[in-house]
Amino acid sequence: MKDLQLVLKNEKWDEEEFLRSRPEVLKMWATGAEVDLDEAVAYHLSMPKMKNTGRLLKKAKDEGRTLVAFRGGVATVEGQIELLQYLQNAGADLLPATVDSYTRNLRFHEAQQALEQSYAEGRSLLNGFPAVNHGVKGCRKLCEAVDLPITCKHGSVDGRILAEIVFAGGMTDYNGGGICFNVVYSKDVPLEVSIKNWQYVDRLIGYYADRGVVLHREESGALTGTLVPPSVSLSVGIIEALLAAEQGVPNMCISYGQGGNLIQDIAAIRMLNELGQEYLNKFEYSMVLTSKFDQWMGAFPHDEQAAYGVIVLGAATAALGGAQQTIVKSPQEAMGIPTKEANAGGIKATKQTIGMLINQRMPIDSQKLKDEIYMIKRETHAIIDKVIELGSGDLAIGVVRAFESGVLDVPFAPSVRNAGKVMPVRDAEGALRYLDAGNLPFDKEILEFHREKIAEREKRENHKVDYNTVIRDVYSVSRGKLV
Repeated sequence: MKDLQLVLKNEKWDEEEFLRSRPEVLKMWATGAEVDLDEAVAYHLSMPKMKNTGRLLKKAKDEGRTLVAFRGGVATVEGQIELLQYLQNAGADLLPATVDSYTRNLRFHEAQQALEQSYAEGRSLLNGFPAVNHGVKGCRKLCEAVDLPITCKHGSVDGRILAEIVFAGGMTDYNGGGICFNVVYSKDVPLEVSIKNWQYVDRLIGYYADRGVVLHREESGALTGTLVPPSVSLSVGIIEALLAAEQGVPNMCISYGQGGNLIQDIAAIRMLNELGQEYLNKFEYSMVLTSKFDQWMGAFPHDEQAAYGVIVLGAATAALGGAQQTIVKSPQEAMGIPTKEANAGGIKATKQTIGMLINQRMPIDSQKLKDEIYMIKRETHAIIDKVIELGSGDLAIGVVRAFESGVLDVPFAPSVRNAGKVMPVRDAEGALRYLDAGNLPFDKEILEFHREKIAEREKRENHKVDYNTVIRDVYSVSRGKLV
């Protein structure tokens, strides 16, 4: 194992060190010159409290409510305003500015060309909102046109200048992380590079927090969105929260993507806050932690009416599990970028379902729910504790070594830094199990539990569960079944 201490350390950046590093970041694109931190702090302090994501999510947690959010972005400021106002009126509780692929990959020149062409042709030629190109002024125009807080959603391993601009522009939430946006969205970026980039982002949030501005961080726990077992998702999310807390992030939500089995998904949702808080307490971090549930991220049915069935199940799961927010999908997921009308349909179906389930929770006396919670705890503790051990107490170093050894391993992730040995599959009831646990640090009891669950499916279907079964499970929801 290589010595990483020269390039990476899980230690809060000294403020002078952080401020010295900013000019180089802001030079990455011309609009970086628009960022004035002191002025941005004053701007945020003057904003209405209802436009602050962290405050709304904390209130939802205190009141036992589930907020509804979504993804969406177009090229122009005017087009993005039209989209957000339309979906605000449809009942969304939180609004997005999902950035385009060029911006995610720091290709700002190409984003600028496509933006100019979008204005010339009167239609969006980008698959998102190029926030860096629009700059602080464009982002403020967007934020001031709506009544709800805006989350910047992206997928970049280097979101430093993007964070500088959107925060100065009035956005109060930023999603991603040095792990989840590396192994899922990149092929060959060293984890020590992405973690350090995200230390910068988190230290920026901490800088605002030191001056009374509560900005929020949102981890992307759905990961590849393809049969990701709860313990992998939760381990990554909790580690991301611990790394963020070290840099002074005051508010954060960690998330889990819908697997499909109602009992297992509810167990996972409930463990987001419980296990996350357990580890925050262990390291004596002060952070307001909330939970997010991503509706089904895998293959969707092409039929829109069938797709609504998937959306409603996700909404019910979020409500019964007690998530503080859920990310809504549209009935056009299988057909490309959804229209604003399709997004509104997903929001309305979700709001209706959640509204009908207010004050209802899945009772904890269910033995199946207790079993799932027990196993999620066992597995997640095993993974996180081993990561800490590998780093000799330094979590950032532990993450790099954990991926090198396969102790952290995300199913179907494209990164060469990911071992790719873990193979998930559904059991007879559709819950996610480990067909192959790879090098995850599980003991015999855990491994035997998964073998038994898979054996039950083999007995029911009268054939061996193998790689071909996994492929069928990947597409099963789009074909109208879980198993």
